[in-house]
Amino acid sequence: MHLAGDAGGDGGPPSASLYLTEPVRGLAGLAMLPLAAPWLAAAQRGDGHGVLVLPGLLASDRSTAMLRGFLRWLGYNVRGWDLGRNLGPTDTVLDGLPRALAGLAERTGRPVSVVGWSLGGIYARELARKHPGQVRTVITLGSPFALTDLRQSRAEGVYRRRSHLHAGGGRVPTRDQTARPVSVPSTAVYSRRDGIVSWQACIEPETEMHQNVEVRCGHLGFGADPATLWLVADRLAVPAGQPRPFRPPRPLRALYPAG
Repeated sequence: MHLAGDAGGDGGPPSASLYLTEPVRGLAGLAMLPLAAPWLAAAQRGDGHGVLVLPGLLASDRSTAMLRGFLRWLGYNVRGWDLGRNLGPTDTVLDGLPRALAGLAERTGRPVSVVGWSLGGIYARELARKHPGQVRTVITLGSPFALTDLRQSRAEGVYRRRSHLHAGGGRVPTRDQTARPVSVPSTAVYSRRDGIVSWQACIEPETEMHQNVEVRCGHLGFGADPATLWLVADRLAVPAGQPRPFRPPRPLRALYPAG
């Protein structure tokens, strides 16, 4: 499981300006939340099914607290991964995630939606690949599952410096394996303003089961970006087994570049 990066064109990393302004742009997204609250309050309510939310590299459940709180408020049965800081695909992670998925599916009595941010999205797709009967849908947020060049990621060095902690024995899927489509409905949320990973590495060809949706936040902003929150709520509200493309309501179309 490697991390990918956003490039200016054919596969290089995101521009230096995007990378260096990531923290500021993340805070700007937080500042927008009070203004977005009225229309976020109109997001479709959940049906109570389970939602498992997975953090990105070096992050913990604290990073997804706002996203999880919003989804819980909508009426979903939400849990974080409860595995501490994400140091990559360690044995603890690879053993713990299937247990978390199975436990939430058993508690709610139905398949679980899995939302993964960055590296967490790669985990989410692999859970769906190995346990399709327990996964209702997968939503990835700036997740570089389609990495073709290590230069596409400004986080690749951070990932590699922790590779001695990662599981061995062929447990970690290859780049070719993570790029293969999953058999459950999936949505890849990406941003051309991502300063950490290449947006080209975060998408795949669209099908009846898969859609790519562009937003305008930075990589560190996915968990609090109002457009992303609305999109996740919309995707989770799609009835199980009835995939339909995302179409933002007319008043919100300006938030989605292809809307």
